[in-house]
Amino acid sequence: MTFKAIIVAGGSGTRSGGRKQWMSLSGKPVLNWSVEAFENAGAAQIIIVVPEDDVAKAQAEFPNAIVTPGGSTRAQSVQAGLKALNAAGDDIIMIHDAARPFLTAPLIDSLLLRMETARAVILALPVTDSLKKTDHDTITDAPTREHLWRAQTPQVFRFGDIVRAYQAWTNGQEPTDDAIVADHAGIRVEVVEGSQRLHKLTYKEDFELLEALIMSETQTQIRVGQGFDAHRWGHGESVWLCGVEIPHDKTLIGHSDADAGLHALTDAILGAVGLGDIGDHFPPTDPQWKGASSDVFLKHAATLVRQKSGRLVNVDVTLICERPKVKPHREAMRARLSEILSLPVECISVKATTTEKMGFTGREEGLAAQAICLIEMPVVRA
Repeated sequence: MTFKAIIVAGGSGTRSGGRKQWMSLSGKPVLNWSVEAFENAGAAQIIIVVPEDDVAKAQAEFPNAIVTPGGSTRAQSVQAGLKALNAAGDDIIMIHDAARPFLTAPLIDSLLLRMETARAVILALPVTDSLKKTDHDTITDAPTREHLWRAQTPQVFRFGDIVRAYQAWTNGQEPTDDAIVADHAGIRVEVVEGSQRLHKLTYKEDFELLEALIMSETQTQIRVGQGFDAHRWGHGESVWLCGVEIPHDKTLIGHSDADAGLHALTDAILGAVGLGDIGDHFPPTDPQWKGASSDVFLKHAATLVRQKSGRLVNVDVTLICERPKVKPHREAMRARLSEILSLPVECISVKATTTEKMGFTGREEGLAAQAICLIEMPVVRA
């Protein structure tokens, strides 16, 4: 059964400490988990709804999806996603929150199976905790938990049904989810039991919980990679180091932008996962890489790690030169590496040293860089 998907990733993340859709979970951004789940399940179309200033970033990251800006509320973002869809009235639409990253093919299949006979279906879990109603901090009642469920996503509807349901919403309050909008419009919504793994990321502690869950389910091994690169100086007015342009009276000479820091780190990551070196993936004889920005190379290496279900733990780059002075730009470099790798800045180190006027770097003939990284990889059984 074919279906289309809307992934809502428009939150500000005030409770989680940042826009959680871009925060790293086991080595890749939270949003990537849901996109990959729908791609692997064969979604005919994927709409990603993000804040307006994240549209370009998301479109670059997910070129096969349609990215659209959301609204100030979840309901507005869902409706923006529905408008972006190319869908007919009977098309099956799954609406999913990116904050629930552990969506699986079996869960998607169970929803599609129920939609063969239902008009609308949601994932949910039965309430198992005792419920208490309070007046501030005093218990006033203990409602029964019988027939009570905790709603999850995806929530699944026929396209025409959910569009009309939102048009008919006149409650005056913000709907808590799409199911209540459908129910308000007279659409019968059925429940399929979800999964405890489909936990919603709301607070910082939720990230720790899901990271621990991944670790408990996966046997991992530690991989260490190291890289080295050097470029000679030439005439110029600035130099690129670790993704940051620094004013200088020379520039580094190379086929690309000659960012030795990014080149060394790219080689370290490729080496850790056993995928050769930067020249294997981006040959200097290929004219398309002439003058290329080296962040393309580093992003490619990080993507290969994610594709192998690996997790980048930390990176450490050392720049070896007499000039320019690196320390004034070090935090900008760490921030740029954090952005490229989707890795917390505290897991990134950039340092600099000289060779006390010795050797080619001491004579200011060139600059060198070395890098090391730590990666967790799942154990591959022979």
